[in-house]
Amino acid sequence: MNTAGTGDTGPQSVRLDVWLWSARLMPTRSAATAACRGGHVRRNGDPVKAAQKIVVGDELRVRSPGRERIVVVTRILTKRVGAPVARECYEDHTPEPAPQLAAAPPRRERGTGRPTKRERRQFDRLRGRDAGGAAAPWEDPRD
Repeated sequence: MNTAGTGDTGPQSVRLDVWLWSARLMPTRSAATAACRGGHVRRNGDPVKAAQKIVVGDELRVRSPGRERIVVVTRILTKRVGAPVARECYEDHTPEPAPQLAAAPPRRERGTGRPTKRERRQFDRLRGRDAGGAAAPWEDPRD
């Protein structure tokens, strides 16, 4: 209840899945619930359930494909708001992605067919999947 003169500006806590959806960190509430169920969301370092309440000051770590976002809740939301307003409801402490991950993987020209064995080895070295040690006896050391 919000009574006049108490200085209460809104709810003090809200369900985690509702807040993730409202702050536009997840596209749908069911996606937020599924992320919590899958262990992709942590509050203050601990795995959480979707129905747990969050308050201002909680640190949330939200893992999505290829990235982990670290946000600190600064305002409680109960309804989905526009992107500029949603951005003001959390502080983003996510580190910058590594430059090699931000760059697009090398592409081959269309119509050139499958890569040769030499090109595959070069791609593997570039991606860090190189076997490491010395070349196998049947491999050409000039590659």
